[in-house]
Amino acid sequence: MRTPRQLPRRTVVTAAAASLVATVVSPARAAGARAARFHTVGRVKKAADGTVRYSWPGVSFEGRFRGTGVGVVLDDSDNDYDVQVDGATVATLVTPGRTVSWVGGLADGGHRVRVVKRTESPWAAGRFGGFVAAPGGAILARPRARSRQIEFIGDSYTAGYGNVSETRDCSGNGGVDRNSNADLAFGALTARKLDADFQVNAFSGRGMVRNYNGGEPGTDFRTYYDRALLDVEGDVWRRPDSWRPQVVVIGLGINDFSTPLNPGERWSTTAELVAAYESAYHGFLDELRARYGPRTFLVVAAARLWNTTAFAEATLRIVEERGRRGDGRVSHWYYDDPGLDHLGCDWHPSLHDHRIISGLLDAHLAGLPLRW
Repeated sequence: MRTPRQLPRRTVVTAAAASLVATVVSPARAAGARAARFHTVGRVKKAADGTVRYSWPGVSFEGRFRGTGVGVVLDDSDNDYDVQVDGATVATLVTPGRTVSWVGGLADGGHRVRVVKRTESPWAAGRFGGFVAAPGGAILARPRARSRQIEFIGDSYTAGYGNVSETRDCSGNGGVDRNSNADLAFGALTARKLDADFQVNAFSGRGMVRNYNGGEPGTDFRTYYDRALLDVEGDVWRRPDSWRPQVVVIGLGINDFSTPLNPGERWSTTAELVAAYESAYHGFLDELRARYGPRTFLVVAAARLWNTTAFAEATLRIVEERGRRGDGRVSHWYYDDPGLDHLGCDWHPSLHDHRIISGLLDAHLAGLPLRW
């Protein structure tokens, strides 16, 4: 569910609080010893030159610096990024290419900087080369990782597909890429309220066993989940010991059930699809249990679909079965709200909707016996 970019390529959109210019430079050359001086949140592939590559939406990098400005070293002609200084977004980098983008005009002193990948890029990897201090300043030791960690697994809803658009047809206001921001999706909103590091491992159009409208048969979300770089077949993300989330929220099923089965698909009936879905879901939960251990809470999420209740009913049965098997740390979170307007691109949740959904998730998590 991707659409072509509709706007001419721009380098930056700036906020009034700071000035920003871009200069072309080799990210490897610019990174050097600075590469280790940032905190990474999300799945990345480290290179020998100190840079990192990545594909998933919502990957972010945080640093600390002293001075009046900071440079952001990127090599990416496919994605958009927000640059935040001291908690405020000061610039959006639109498909920046191979650049160092400088934020200047800041008060001389200590600051925090965060760069977050807004968009999805399953078939292209971005590269981050670190932060560079403005003349007279210095990059400081990287921020500490947060003790709270949440992983979000899902599809376009989780990725924030088209969420900043205010119209369902966004072909005239920039297309899906210009109107998507994973950092403003419900998962990111909830994680920030909890001061938690988070991963957004989401892939639009993918389901647990069936993709949107039966597309790309033979693949599904599970085909890609173990990868750091989505477009590299056989790639495996090496989980650092530091990543052990207390909560994993899984939202897979909208694409499995939101469209009717087509002739020639491997399931003849909805009942057959449901059976395959439930079997695969149990296997996926087993994988998560093996990866993260028995203490992590697994939240099985379901949203209301206009055409069927199969999604909600299947996920509820899955959670009930996990309980019968003795796993009390699997919960069912069904979300629906009459206030949802679905004014994002292609009838996806809008920013307004993501705030509502985030509030519903907040309430669900508050009801779990979490010991952060």
